Amino acid sequence: MNDILIPHLKSMFHLSYAGTMLIQFMFFLAYFIMSMPSGKIVSLFGYKNTIIIGLIVSGIGGLLFYPAAALPSYPLFLAAFFILATGITILQVAANPYVSLLGPSKTASSRLNLAQAFNSLGTMIAGPIGGMLILSTAVVTAAKFASYSQVQKLAYQTQQAHTVQWPYIGFAIILFICAGIVYLFHLPEVVSEEDLEEIQKKKDQYTYREALKHKHLVFGVVAIFMYVGAEVTIGSFMVNFISLPNIGHITQSTAAKYLGFYWGGAMVGRFIGSAILQKVNARKLLGIFAAIAGILVLITMLTTGQIAMWAILSVGLFNSIQFPNIFTLGIEGMGRLTDKASSLLIMAIVGGALIPVIQGVIADNIGVHHAYILPLICYAYIVFYGFKGSQIRERVVPAAT
Repeated sequence: MNDILIPHLKSMFHLSYAGTMLIQFMFFLAYFIMSMPSGKIVSLFGYKNTIIIGLIVSGIGGLLFYPAAALPSYPLFLAAFFILATGITILQVAANPYVSLLGPSKTASSRLNLAQAFNSLGTMIAGPIGGMLILSTAVVTAAKFASYSQVQKLAYQTQQAHTVQWPYIGFAIILFICAGIVYLFHLPEVVSEEDLEEIQKKKDQYTYREALKHKHLVFGVVAIFMYVGAEVTIGSFMVNFISLPNIGHITQSTAAKYLGFYWGGAMVGRFIGSAILQKVNARKLLGIFAAIAGILVLITMLTTGQIAMWAILSVGLFNSIQFPNIFTLGIEGMGRLTDKASSLLIMAIVGGALIPVIQGVIADNIGVHHAYILPLICYAYIVFYGFKGSQIRERVVPAAT
């Protein structure tokens, strides 16, 4: 839904690309700030209860979009994004390692890819639905907006803001329902209850500094930073990019429907990847997919029209297995340091806050088309991580028994 709100709020508040990317900055900043506190919540309440807490906090963030739109206030929108993302951070810190630990370590990437495929299903659906609900209203040009009186400007912004309110109220309700469903489900503990207290005492002996001695984790933290930055940047600029006259030459409302291809590709790739990873080495597949994604970005930069449009949309298919593979390779063999490694990897999602803002500055100066040089650099690093950086070099901490 962020990818839909970015062009909407850009036109509503007449922001620069860099100013609009503050949406992603605030959203993904929450991952950096709240990852370590989220790890503490997991230690205190366990995986299941932490998942419920995350869903409730996200729901509260969704409710805040109503007053933000009623005013309307861009700073309040940004605060709502931060709270929404805080809940999602709590959720991911608990859910990602939980899925990885529910079975043999050699198939952890396959399980997390399968789970993340449903994440992509949500993002595929959100584009067309969000475009229909939020981007369907007419927008005015910056020149026409500048000619409005203060009363007309406020009336226009209020009208545009109201289209945001009810979709996010519905979003909050769905999150609260999900929290209730998780509460009713029986989710197995990854360790027996009698061992929890003893394991916690032992885990307290290990620190984040100890975790960072493992180079494959450090390289993995950078890889998550690069991957999320690239994925979010491409999605954030997608509507503006493919609506350009020399690319798709379509309205933003129509362009929003194409987001389904980008995120739908990620969904299909994760379902397929989950099966492939039962047989193929996760490191090798990550390197290959990152290389293909980089080539597609390069094609986008060197061409125009339908070729450029479909090349950038196709990146989603090869994004698919990258996040879950990087995550499982990063925590591989970390034993009792797994929760700390997980928190560090989730912190690195802050790449989704910083890289879009940097690309926004580049786009304001040289245009959206060639600003894609930044995601290209990100994919080049992930190729390195897949083929070399993810190799385990140091002695790992033994798993809890």
